[in-house]
Amino acid sequence: MPSTNLTDPRRSYGIHLWGEENFIVEEGVIKVNHGRKPSLVELTRTMREEGYKGPLFFRFPHLAAQNVRMLFDHFERAKREFAYQGKFKAVFPLKVNQFPGFVIPLMEATSDLEYGLEAGSKAELILAMTYTNLGKPITVNGFKDREMISIGFLAAKMGHNITLTIEGINELELIIKEAKRLGSPMPKIGLRIRLHTGGIGIWAKSGGYGSKFGLTSTELLEAMELLKKHGLTERLSMIHFHIGSQMNHISPLKKAIREAGNIYAELRKMGADNLHAINIGGGLAVEYSQQEGRSSRNYTIEEFTNDVVFLLKEIADAKGVREPTIFTESGRYVAANHAVLVAPVLELFSQEYSEKTLHLKEKNPPLVQELYDLYRSISTKNAREYLHDALDHMESLLTLFDLGYIDLTDRANTETLVHLIIKKALGLLRSKPSQEIKAILDRVQERYLVNFSLFQSLPDYWGLGQNFPVMPLDRLDQAPTRSASLWDITCDSDGEIAFNIDNPLYLHDVDVETEEYFLGFFKVGAYQEILGMRHNLFTHPTEATIIFDAEGDYTIENIIEAQNILDVLDDIDYDTREIERRIRQMIEEAEALDDDERKEILGELYLYLSENGYLRTINFSEGA
Repeated sequence: MPSTNLTDPRRSYGIHLWGEENFIVEEGVIKVNHGRKPSLVELTRTMREEGYKGPLFFRFPHLAAQNVRMLFDHFERAKREFAYQGKFKAVFPLKVNQFPGFVIPLMEATSDLEYGLEAGSKAELILAMTYTNLGKPITVNGFKDREMISIGFLAAKMGHNITLTIEGINELELIIKEAKRLGSPMPKIGLRIRLHTGGIGIWAKSGGYGSKFGLTSTELLEAMELLKKHGLTERLSMIHFHIGSQMNHISPLKKAIREAGNIYAELRKMGADNLHAINIGGGLAVEYSQQEGRSSRNYTIEEFTNDVVFLLKEIADAKGVREPTIFTESGRYVAANHAVLVAPVLELFSQEYSEKTLHLKEKNPPLVQELYDLYRSISTKNAREYLHDALDHMESLLTLFDLGYIDLTDRANTETLVHLIIKKALGLLRSKPSQEIKAILDRVQERYLVNFSLFQSLPDYWGLGQNFPVMPLDRLDQAPTRSASLWDITCDSDGEIAFNIDNPLYLHDVDVETEEYFLGFFKVGAYQEILGMRHNLFTHPTEATIIFDAEGDYTIENIIEAQNILDVLDDIDYDTREIERRIRQMIEEAEALDDDERKEILGELYLYLSENGYLRTINFSEGA
């Protein structure tokens, strides 16, 4: 079969905008564009046949490694283009994704590059020390106490290339004390600078004078005096800034680089002879948009790398200082697209509106009969007129019901017929879009109940309004007909991705009682896992890693099943043995049960307690 026409936005779901050719649509399904190109629906059905129900979280480590290499390749290209003499190095900020299924493969796949890890807490520092390849960079950001600084010294003694970036003068004073106590080798020292330049967008407060982190100009001077006084100037190797995650415009970064480049040059002139690196932080944006003209960033990675290299070279030449080693973090860029959440649709809430649910009488109220006639005779020529008539009739009939002139059966027939007319009219008018049609789509959207927790798996949507690409895994050779809003299975009205006429999602009209329909949520590999909350005690979905070999074949490895109910309760400090004891006691004391029933109920409860909390659905390949 031919590939899906990517010019049809309803069938392609904007994959040509956000997919970066990592995922493609062929033969009506979405495929991983690597090796033998397995389809996501194939991977999903394989997992479900093995008994893994509920949502699935697929990792594709080759995509994260690919992004790191792309970053290095573009910086090396820019260095050649502008004859830049400084080096390029990078670290992955662990706060973006600390999970072993991501971190360990990433470090293994990039061992030949000057690539390491960035830590912002003691636990993250232990991970960085454990999994960063020896000699590759480790940077430590965030607030630190004596213990955290001491761990940094221990890392240096282990042979790690570690830089402690100080956030305040008190941290530098602690480093000086630890240097006297522990001696050499000691970590390199970095200074986080508080720029005047601010960021933009949701994370704009990461930059500017009001930002949480960084030294002011006055504190930079004080830090230099302290370093000179204690003979540690040669340990100062890096300055660091960060103006925000997901920078959708390049201009604030260019301004920040000019400011940081001049601070770098001034510090070198003040005697910081070993200062040789500028860490520009993260912020390289990821394209999440599925809509033409609504891009998440106004620049390419080529423009990003060109601007960084060119501006730093220009400043170094003007100031007569060495061109600095460039460090980046860019965690979102590396991690976001390595993971896909797949969740099955459980129910369509307006599917009860079908011809088989009509209960027409031998003699119906005139307006009900007229609605039925409209439904039977609607065509492209009269669709808009009949649509208006149907909506008017519905208002009149609902008023008649309130006044007691028609009964509940008539009201039910009214709702069903109007819904069927709207559905038919929209199908006929899709090639003639208008604001009125969009408004009606918003009004009659289909609610798809999806077996996942938005709070657990997409917390940035709930908390920040961050959109993620979403599309069905198959049927992509068929035009979707339903304007869709997505409901998760939490007991919370905020657990919804509402239909948005400016960012519409259209899905297929499926019968979930006889067929499976899976949705994929893409670019969920950055922040979502670690920020996910256990609202209603839903836990991390079952995860699996897809590994490709040199021949392009794949294997599904490192399957970690979602926690069962008892494990979740144990994690939030319930005594699960006490829970089991109390349940067992109540069953034993239930007077309405005989011994056989007690055993049966207890066995069934233990079965449920050993399962995860997501809803169980039918495997249609096996039957009910």
